[in-house]
Amino acid sequence: MRIKKTLFLGVVLFIPAFSSAWSADEPSLWQIQQILAHKRYVDLTHEFAPGIPRWPGFPDEVRKTIYWYEKRPDVMGTGFFSELYTHVGQWGTHVDPPAHFIKGLRTVDQIDPKEMVLPLVVIDVHDEAAKNPDYTLSRERVKKWEKDHGPIPAGAFVAMRTDWSKRWPDAAKMENKDANGIAHYPGWSLPALKYLYEERKITASGHETTDTDPGIAASKDDYSLETYVLSTNHYQIELLTNLDQVPEAGAIAIVSFPKPKGGSGFPARAFAIVP
Repeated sequence: MRIKKTLFLGVVLFIPAFSSAWSADEPSLWQIQQILAHKRYVDLTHEFAPGIPRWPGFPDEVRKTIYWYEKRPDVMGTGFFSELYTHVGQWGTHVDPPAHFIKGLRTVDQIDPKEMVLPLVVIDVHDEAAKNPDYTLSRERVKKWEKDHGPIPAGAFVAMRTDWSKRWPDAAKMENKDANGIAHYPGWSLPALKYLYEERKITASGHETTDTDPGIAASKDDYSLETYVLSTNHYQIELLTNLDQVPEAGAIAIVSFPKPKGGSGFPARAFAIVP
């Protein structure tokens, strides 16, 4: 078998000369994987466990060990570790599919895998959120990002960085309630979301807080912004973390989650591949 040696972006790869996966016009998927393997990976996902911050209407997680490592002759020759998890779909860093709010739209299992590998746009407003916990991301601020970095690509995953995740896992700090019980944390604005989904045609969006809507609105049971996002038949990811370790432009987002049939949501595993 003849071997062809190829130099691509500083990575030396050896592939069979007859390989149908290789074209002179573009790198093979294996070559792309080798390139990506040498990049830096940033986990955008919180660990989840009982007691983590959550929407106040949801019950806590219950976890039970049903098998431990000691030998169990009634089940098999060697011991093993297995747990039973009971939690809501919207638990920890999680996906909200359109059906979470909009009856008849897509459930978790109906989200196409092509929607899980996306250009990652990070709009960094952590300074603004530090000065004003009620900060909302405006259309003008999104356009400023584009002035600095170029047009937001169609099909992108757009994440709002507020550094609110640094308050994790303290639920009280995440909610940031005042003496009247009103929460104060940042959120999106409708003009910004409409610009992203309707004009820039993004695939999904995400944030570090428990809600799309700012805390003041959520305290009044106003979830109109989350309703808007999901009504477009797109998904969102809540409770992201480590966005401070990702550039504002140029990274790739990988967003994955299990496939419960007809699922209303589920914990997600999101990470970034950084140039």
